Amino acid sequence: MHCAADGGGPRAGLVVSKAVGGSVVRHRVSRRLRHLLAPRLGELPPGAMVVVRALPPAAEATSSELAADLDTGLLGVLRKAGGTRRV
Repeated sequence: MHCAADGGGPRAGLVVSKAVGGSVVRHRVSRRLRHLLAPRLGELPPGAMVVVRALPPAAEATSSELAADLDTGLLGVLRKAGGTRRV
């Protein structure tokens, strides 16, 4: 999502395996997650690295369901890391 040369901002990666579906479905899920994740990167501390792994139900999930799951996951990571930012 971000280049390493941009000052050490948060970075994110996506893992969408064949278990999610065929290539068209995987790419659709990747695009949707990327779109949802981009504005949330600002909530992460500088230098943070996050990997989001899509599970098979992501292929059928609505955008609001994906957003809710993403927020829940990021909030859990921030709590474990000691951050108190709201996602």
